[in-house]
Amino acid sequence: MKLVLAFLIAIPVLSGPVTKAQTGQPFSITLEPVIINEMGGIQSYAWARKDDKILLVGGRTDGLHKKQPFAAFRPQYNNADLIVIDIERDKIWRRPVEHLPAPIAEQLQSTNMGFYQDADQLLLTGGYGYSPTQKDHITFPYLVRMKIPGLINAIINNKEILAFIDQVRDERMAVTGGRLNKLADRLYLVGGQRFDGRYNPHGPDHGPGFSQEYTNQIRKFIVAGKEGQPVIENFSAITDTQLLHRRDYNLLNQYDAGEKEMLTIYSGVFQTTKNIPYTTIVDIKENKHNEVAGFTQLFCHYHTASIAAYNKATKTMYSIFLGGIAQNYKDSTGEIITDDNVPFVNSISVVERKENQVREYILTDPMPGYFGAAAEFIPLNEELFSSNSILNIDKLGTKKTLIGYMIGGIDSRAPNVFWRNDAEPSRASPVIWKVYFTVR
Repeated sequence: MKLVLAFLIAIPVLSGPVTKAQTGQPFSITLEPVIINEMGGIQSYAWARKDDKILLVGGRTDGLHKKQPFAAFRPQYNNADLIVIDIERDKIWRRPVEHLPAPIAEQLQSTNMGFYQDADQLLLTGGYGYSPTQKDHITFPYLVRMKIPGLINAIINNKEILAFIDQVRDERMAVTGGRLNKLADRLYLVGGQRFDGRYNPHGPDHGPGFSQEYTNQIRKFIVAGKEGQPVIENFSAITDTQLLHRRDYNLLNQYDAGEKEMLTIYSGVFQTTKNIPYTTIVDIKENKHNEVAGFTQLFCHYHTASIAAYNKATKTMYSIFLGGIAQNYKDSTGEIITDDNVPFVNSISVVERKENQVREYILTDPMPGYFGAAAEFIPLNEELFSSNSILNIDKLGTKKTLIGYMIGGIDSRAPNVFWRNDAEPSRASPVIWKVYFTVR
């Protein structure tokens, strides 16, 4: 590997851990950077994994979107390639999507799609971006199904890829900033919005207009049809304008106090009466959803790389958030500072749930910079994770264990950059971080 990429901020150590072991906490997280020359920056993408190959789809190659409507979400910063990465062998393969049929090519360049890997299939919903056929920025009203093994092999071997990609138009799939997951045999498309038109922070009546509608829903369905166009069946929706009016949040698989599977919404934006994040969390079970009473999440409020981990011996559930964006942070004295500009943060925060008690804390040592937002954590070893992507702490022992990778995301120069006029106050990070977990 050649370290040829300039960082926006200094990384303290390139050949070893960049966070130190913590004491008095149940585990430590250690990050080690990997640079592959051909990687390039990427954020807000979808992913799937097959053995030692990782597939990246969509997303953007610039940093935090600009405040000016004419400069925000420019199509030249779309990720217009399907990317396959073999991290341990320092190899990357790319295939442009431009030669695919227009509806597929446009959606596969969008940002903030819903996505879920179901065995050897990658399912993609919605996403926001510029549509040349519509001559406007839209939320794409489609569901895509990819056959992962065949698609990865075709990209690596420079073969035809369309045979491994199917798409169906369905307006119910037109969601961006939501999250797609699964409970039992049903897919759950949770929260998000439909946003059509140019982004404009001053609203639809000042300059370029847009339409914005939060779904306020949990949309449940299955995807049927083995070959050809996928079929969406058994669709139902639950509407809650108070608890589900959220986007750009973290949705993690969890176990409840009785070790039954559920999903949990962590924070998200924006509150219905003011432009600040939610600080509540919402549990979603097969037949109900509810706000977790008495808990306020302080230290991570937008989508960031996150890990769900469970200690079966102690029946303790951990949700771990690597950096990101938050309304609150701790200063050098340990005092909690609230900033309604909602800055980038460099903390690794944990929400711990045991029995019916919930608490939040920050691991002692921070991230090496303002990383994590719009990144993804990608598990390395299926043997360490349950089928629902929860890390089994009981399988780790006490040695430092590589559990996966954090890829890309936004790399910011400073906590608050949105209203600054710097040429490039943030960027899409080209860094791949090895993520190690050590039980204390």
